[in-house]
Amino acid sequence: MANRDSLNWMLAEAVESLARAERMHRQVFSLRSATRQAPAWEPPIDMIETEHEVLVLVALPGVDPEQVEATIEDGAMLVSGRRTLPSELRDAVIHRLELPQGRFERRIPLPGGRYSGVRRGAAQGCLVFRLAKSGRSET
Repeated sequence: MANRDSLNWMLAEAVESLARAERMHRQVFSLRSATRQAPAWEPPIDMIETEHEVLVLVALPGVDPEQVEATIEDGAMLVSGRRTLPSELRDAVIHRLELPQGRFERRIPLPGGRYSGVRRGAAQGCLVFRLAKSGRSET
């Protein structure tokens, strides 16, 4: 039984290391020039399509949803904003800072089709966009 626990522990550590490496890879390779308007990072997303809508979940823990801009143009959704440290933490001693800070932007190609409406909400650290497919009869 102890051997199995060791194997589970090693597997969990390996999975966590891979996830950490993937986050670092995304942060390093999505960095752009340091100009004021250029985004510094891209938030991860999930896109799920159902019969009646497309859901786009954008992982933005710690970002006020009201401070995020979203537009749809040329078959893509552009989501942008800024993550900053809360003012009360600016003088704090930071021991670890893994969540990227600064301006972010993500251009998300959408599935082909037309959308009749977009609803926006927030759930569990994600900004959720619900794009209703048009041309479908509502029942």
